[in-house]
Amino acid sequence: MNKILIHTAIFALATAALISASYATATTDNSRESNVERNVESPSSRWRLVKQVFQLHIPQNNSPLSQLIIDTPSTVSVSNDIDVRNENGQKININISANGRKIIIDFPEKTVINTRLLIEFNKVRQPIHGSASIYRLSVKVVGSDTEISIGEARFLTF
Repeated sequence: MNKILIHTAIFALATAALISASYATATTDNSRESNVERNVESPSSRWRLVKQVFQLHIPQNNSPLSQLIIDTPSTVSVSNDIDVRNENGQKININISANGRKIIIDFPEKTVINTRLLIEFNKVRQPIHGSASIYRLSVKVVGSDTEISIGEARFLTF
């Protein structure tokens, strides 16, 4: 009986050593190949689309917002399907641009003051497993080009 268990264990280890892992080349958004290789069977290579929403309170004594700047984490891919709503649920007119991992939401009407904004990322591609996604937030107010850091939004991966 012990001989059978020992032979079975040796066979299983030998088989595991002979199996090679499949690899895929990671590509960037502009379809150029990178030199990063990831194991296809890795849990971090499994993705899903989720909606991520966070709320931002604009105090009464501040100048109106001209831009909201969001630094996205490298672990997610955010589409340009973004909605911004006021505290009454009405959509606010915005223009969206991206610069690398930075999303810039411009408020062309420059009237965003004394309200709560609901920012909705409707199609975020995130891994099934991994660490939390942390978005760093800053704003620009009307009449200034200075970015003011206002905090972060953290989304857990589940």
